Amino acid sequence: MTKDELIALLRLQNIPHIGDVTAKKLILHCGSPTAVFEDKMQHLLKIDGVGTRTLQNLKDASYLKLALKEYAYILQHKIAYVSFLDAEYPSYLKHCADGPILLFKRGSIALKEQKIISVVGTRNITGYGAAFCEEFIAEIAPLNPVIVSGFAYGVDICIQRAARAHGLQTIGCLAHGLNQVYPKRHAKYVKEIEDNGGFLTEFWSTSRPEREHFLKRNRIIAGMSEATVVIESAEKGGSLVTADIAHSYHRDVFAVPGRAGDTYSLGCNNLIKQQKAHMLTSAADLIYLLGWELETKKPEVIQQQLFVNLEPAEQTIYNYLQKKGKQVLDMIALDCRIPIFKTSSTLLNMEMKGVIRPLPGKLFEAV
Repeated sequence: MTKDELIALLRLQNIPHIGDVTAKKLILHCGSPTAVFEDKMQHLLKIDGVGTRTLQNLKDASYLKLALKEYAYILQHKIAYVSFLDAEYPSYLKHCADGPILLFKRGSIALKEQKIISVVGTRNITGYGAAFCEEFIAEIAPLNPVIVSGFAYGVDICIQRAARAHGLQTIGCLAHGLNQVYPKRHAKYVKEIEDNGGFLTEFWSTSRPEREHFLKRNRIIAGMSEATVVIESAEKGGSLVTADIAHSYHRDVFAVPGRAGDTYSLGCNNLIKQQKAHMLTSAADLIYLLGWELETKKPEVIQQQLFVNLEPAEQTIYNYLQKKGKQVLDMIALDCRIPIFKTSSTLLNMEMKGVIRPLPGKLFEAV
């Protein structure tokens, strides 16, 4: 990523009325982050869902000034970063329309070809919840999954410390900039997590741990994982928000049941009762339902000979899906350099020919 592209992404992150969904629309339409600021306003207004209110601050120099200031901080403190356009961006999160356009990271995070699950729950963890965290990690450790959580009090820090104790990579998703530790009492755990895993955030160095930031952070926890596990939760709470987001992303959700009437089992019991979550009594339940115990080392992919004639654009997309696996329409269009409207119709033709298939979450894969 060039300096200009990073600054453009920072500008888009900070401009009012331009969220991640709209920012991606602008970038995909224009071809790059920098092109968004070079294109004419009348062209941008033709994008579906983009109006004058959305773009009213696009060329405001004050947001460029703020982006340059944050860019200087990133350089000075050697902050690592990754955009949704990069191959290193968390693959599951790339399939979420509202995934952050830019993430900042610290530590030794390695996500390629890894099993990833998120574990969340109440900050007021009970002895029952703590024991389940320890047992769950001990049972699932042989499969070497990455454990994602929020580095908060209670279930979060309990599951992340258990993961480290068993040599598993663990990632804390933060609701503030990487220049802070919250809660401060958890500063003593930072190094052990960074040694095998680390921290991710979409927030700048100027961002404080405010309530709305935690709610926003939850979509990253839910989005970057194959499944979300809720260990304990009261009838209301942030972990239930994370579970709802994971459910909306068509991801598997698991909840640990508890006794009827127990305050910190009410949320989990309700998730199960509402059929928003699978009942989780041990790691074996998750392993079975995700099909992990059936997995073996994948054989080398060999390009199969198709007995259908593909147009050049179809062949390009087919080759791309064979190499990349499941992808959303926007990323197919961007990486294959084919306009979205043409990509959509091409995918339909390919589906009719039986060479691709659509999947939940607006994904497509080669057959």
